[in-house]
Amino acid sequence: MDETAIKGQPLNELARLCHSIAVEKGFWDEKRNIGEALMLIVTELAEAMEAYRHEDDANFREELADTFIRLLDLCGGLHIDIENEIYEKSLHNKKRPYKHGKIC
Repeated sequence: MDETAIKGQPLNELARLCHSIAVEKGFWDEKRNIGEALMLIVTELAEAMEAYRHEDDANFREELADTFIRLLDLCGGLHIDIENEIYEKSLHNKKRPYKHGKIC
């Protein structure tokens, strides 16, 4: 794999890459438990929070990357066109009221 070819890739391409690595490493040998996969994403965010709390910037950035890797792997494994999903949801959000109508 050419590491320089990874930077600047569209999200769907990164999803394919993350998923292919996860498959290669055996994480998809059996049918994935989607609930477990989602909780592993949450776990990465919790680890990022801990790194942030401890002011460990390098580990914070790494845990955020792990979050994206797990999320993109899941999108790749489920054949989700995440670029289109983000685009469509952004169009929907643009039509929503300021702070989604919540007064805080």
